Amino acid sequence: MAPPRARNPQSVLFACGQNSVRSPMAASLLHQMFPQAIYVRSAGVKKGELDPFAVAVMAELDQDISGHKPMTFEELEDWEGLNFDLIITLSPEAHHRALELTRTLAADVEYWPTQDPTGAEGSREQKLAAYREVMDSLLARIRKRFARGGPANL
Repeated sequence: MAPPRARNPQSVLFACGQNSVRSPMAASLLHQMFPQAIYVRSAGVKKGELDPFAVAVMAELDQDISGHKPMTFEELEDWEGLNFDLIITLSPEAHHRALELTRTLAADVEYWPTQDPTGAEGSREQKLAAYREVMDSLLARIRKRFARGGPANL
């Protein structure tokens, strides 16, 4: 395992399967903690549609992701380039894609296996509970990973 860095990365890309639930949630959480210190984006292997349950649970933390436009790695690269210090992957397919990219990019890659809540069944409240669980686990990981770089106000 690599030794922890003395400072946080200046730019972070969160990546998952469709950029519709996990990666936009994680990007919003990190951005709220370090709005000026860390440049944060998200992308997916494929392009999905923003999930309304993700929007609802993030709103519970007063974070509005309703304007998020899902995009793929390729679209992000075309739009602004992939100049990130750290790529955090949240799904196996995103991890494999990031490892392919880092053959030519100087970015660290961390794999945070994260449950996909879109398969949750049951009532609206049961589905929201599955999304909250993902949001809470992402928040805990982000706090742990980025706490040494500055104030965490979440």
